[in-house]
Amino acid sequence: MFHHNHKYESVPTTPAGRSHTWSPTYKTSMWSLTRRRTALVAVGVLILFFLHSVLFSYARHRSRRPDYLTHPVTYNATFIPHAAFQPPEPLPHRYSDTIDTFSSYKYRNTCNISSLDLHAPFAPLCPDRESMVTAMSSGGRIGNDAPYMPRGCDMRWFSTEEICEILARFEKVIIIGDSMMRHVIGSINVMIREDLGYGAVTDWNFSPEERKDCFCNYQFNVKACSIQGIFKTADVVRNDPDSIACPVNSIDVMIEQMIRFPIASEELDRLRSLLPATKPSRPYAFIFGHGLWNDLDLQATLDWLDTILDTVLSQAPWLSPSSSLSSSGSSTSHGRKRETGFWPRLFLTPNAPGKDKPDEWIITQGNKATMIFEESVGIEVRKRGLEHLGTWNATVQSNKFDGVHVDLRGNLVKAMMVMNWLSMLEVENF
Repeated sequence: MFHHNHKYESVPTTPAGRSHTWSPTYKTSMWSLTRRRTALVAVGVLILFFLHSVLFSYARHRSRRPDYLTHPVTYNATFIPHAAFQPPEPLPHRYSDTIDTFSSYKYRNTCNISSLDLHAPFAPLCPDRESMVTAMSSGGRIGNDAPYMPRGCDMRWFSTEEICEILARFEKVIIIGDSMMRHVIGSINVMIREDLGYGAVTDWNFSPEERKDCFCNYQFNVKACSIQGIFKTADVVRNDPDSIACPVNSIDVMIEQMIRFPIASEELDRLRSLLPATKPSRPYAFIFGHGLWNDLDLQATLDWLDTILDTVLSQAPWLSPSSSLSSSGSSTSHGRKRETGFWPRLFLTPNAPGKDKPDEWIITQGNKATMIFEESVGIEVRKRGLEHLGTWNATVQSNKFDGVHVDLRGNLVKAMMVMNWLSMLEVENF
């Protein structure tokens, strides 16, 4: 016998033998219940979406580098037995490594330069900045002017969009050095202007004759053209803003030419004028290059570097807030290494000499002297907290029109190596 219980009061009962019919009131109540449940589910989904958006925005705020750099993944690329080099990982961020990123550049066909002629991608990609700099310094070419390949692990060949994004992480990228460093910033300008013909030079004020004489390789190969190079992206923004592929006012790259030691006081004053006394919203990055103007004299190069580092730190103490000493530690010691603050610095040593190097410089600036200088500088600058990118391997089989300077192709490789270093800096630590 069924006993009445209050907990069953909500269950509709039907007398035995009769069919179950629902009243309109019951249908309405069930429809209201369904609508309430649907509304609750919708609210829950919206809450989850909001939380995901907040967490995603927080992650992006903390790190301005791509996920593949901040969260390395284990690649499962197809392995080809007995192959000297494995194909690049089939991942989205390596796509630009496998195509000609110059295909849409101005004068691409006339200048006849493909990015695939400059770099042949392979796996694995270098997992961190230390291994990347070592690999780029230690690589080689399979033949004269063949694509450059880092040793052991690969570098990226970035698209213009990626280059713009990397440079936009920094308040300023300051390059300091001689004509070789002028060619590096020239090649960066070629890529951000997407112009192989005139991207490195101030073509907006060229005469017809200059446009003829300073085209493609001649941007670097002709001295009269090279000295008309673009020294700062701000000049392009002011004179030819439509030629820059990057968002307006998002990047600031410049060079201060300081070619020898002792350094002229007005050159140091210009450097001071670039540095704010208070910490900016984005970090500064510094790239140095020196050697030939002081005849590969190691001590002169270190004095040159220490003078610049001390000048920078005196004007911008926020770069190393806990350090009260000079970069050398004292007036006699050059061995202080700074571990505090976020002060990214890279030193590039000179190109390998070519067959057209004047005979008078073969002893002091020949291959042996250049290789010894590169190794010695690498040891000394690391003591000062800098990273070192050697370029002898990258340039020994590269065309050098005067036995000293590499052409547009070689400089584009050097510029891309610098971009790889910049891309792996932990800007989220600033």
